[in-house]
Amino acid sequence: MTWLDAGFDVFGEHILWTDLAGNILSLAVVWLAMRKTLWTWPVQLAGALLLLAASVHADVPGNALKQVLFGFLAVYGWAMWARGRRGGDPLVVRSATAKERAVLIAALVVGTAAVAELFLHVDWLKAAWSPWANAYIFVGSAVATFAQSRALVDFWIVWVLVDLVGVPVALHSGLYVSGAVYVIFFVMVMVGFRNWLREAKAVPAPGNKAVTA
Repeated sequence: MTWLDAGFDVFGEHILWTDLAGNILSLAVVWLAMRKTLWTWPVQLAGALLLLAASVHADVPGNALKQVLFGFLAVYGWAMWARGRRGGDPLVVRSATAKERAVLIAALVVGTAAVAELFLHVDWLKAAWSPWANAYIFVGSAVATFAQSRALVDFWIVWVLVDLVGVPVALHSGLYVSGAVYVIFFVMVMVGFRNWLREAKAVPAPGNKAVTA
């Protein structure tokens, strides 16, 4: 047994420590994001590294690549939120414009098609089950995290769409903790969306300080 196999058994199923710890940190990320704290990003980076190890062990390439991308996006999001809070001001969240929403949707659709092709035809990337679902999770998670880094309220909705596919993929792949956490995510994401949307509506349009590149 290698450290990737380390874990414990529950009701006959082997639970990986990397999967458990990574998902605990992922839940913490949602809680921290609801509070708009910069700790959101370093915690996300740590969780991504643990879930990367769990995904490699479970042969879920879409989820593994997602965690790699999360690492890079965590650094980017950290920098963007730090810029948005420069001078000690609180981070201002906002709803995406019609153009931004169109770009996010296009990225989700086109990106999923492109990545699915990779999962279908590149040997070392081939998914053990449902390449389209894995591609959707990978691209959807990237789109959601990018929107989060821009402090867009809409990122919560993208996460809901990812969760709807993430649960069956995680359970089918033997990542039982991840599957359970996706369900908890759904509840937390809906609360986060409500809170951010309420805050965005409370800020007068001229006073919105959107996070810019």
